[in-house]
Amino acid sequence: MTERPDHPAIQRVLEAAGRRGVTLELRTFPESTHTAEQAARAVGASLGQIVKSLVFVTARDDGSLEPILCLVSGPNRVDVARLGAFVGRSDVRRASAREANELTGFVIGGIPPFGHERRLRVVMDPDLGRFATVWAAAGLPNAVFPISPASLRLLSDAQVAPIAEDQEPPILRAS
Repeated sequence: MTERPDHPAIQRVLEAAGRRGVTLELRTFPESTHTAEQAARAVGASLGQIVKSLVFVTARDDGSLEPILCLVSGPNRVDVARLGAFVGRSDVRRASAREANELTGFVIGGIPPFGHERRLRVVMDPDLGRFATVWAAAGLPNAVFPISPASLRLLSDAQVAPIAEDQEPPILRAS
């Protein structure tokens, strides 16, 4: 069953964009767009055009968790050491599903790049800039929206940094 656009999670995303003067073209699907592969198939885009919103955490001085949201191109993986170097922390780790939900107000697979319950530090993979349009989650695991990388960066107040792991070069075999 497709979620309705008036779902509270989707509304938070639409309202956050609206406060910045942007109207999003929301698309919902009967099937899940939880993974980058599922989202790419659903919207007919390349895997690289899918924005993965990944939550990492570091400890604050008081022991509470400080979230860091990474917006990463579909095939890429975050290099935790690079992310830690960029944010100036050595204790960065991936958030658990529970932590991600508590820190963003959204479930994994539906975490949007903006519209969270609290302000987050956001770091964006520069590979997303290779495309005219990218697709991001809209608050639920079956809702997405298209957006230009420049608008994505502005709406999420992201810093762009090379946080992805180096891609392995293809293995060439002698014939």
